Amino acid sequence: MVKPPLRRKSIGFKVSEEEYAQLETAAQKSGQTLGEWCREAILRGGSANDAERHNPALAEIVGVRLLLVNVLGPVAAGEKVTPEKFNQLLDQISEAKHQLAAKLQHEKPKPEKPGGGKK
Repeated sequence: MVKPPLRRKSIGFKVSEEEYAQLETAAQKSGQTLGEWCREAILRGGSANDAERHNPALAEIVGVRLLLVNVLGPVAAGEKVTPEKFNQLLDQISEAKHQLAAKLQHEKPKPEKPGGGKK
């Protein structure tokens, strides 16, 4: 068994009570101590809100929407979607949906158009 290198340096920072509670909860959920969790989160660029940033449900919703748009658009135009094209779309969507969902979560909400955007 290989031992990890000795950790000889220390980093400290102050947080509010609410921030501390969020960090503590995230550490408990992962089964780690607060120090271990913070070290890993900082080294990998994570945060207590990782679950929000990598929301699998949103990724699936984005995937379904992409599938509908990419299949129903051509069908509505009278085109035929072959099984090969459908499978190709599924593969492309599987690769893109998580990245697109993360991008959506980081965007600021756009202001609503007057009249609620309805026609």
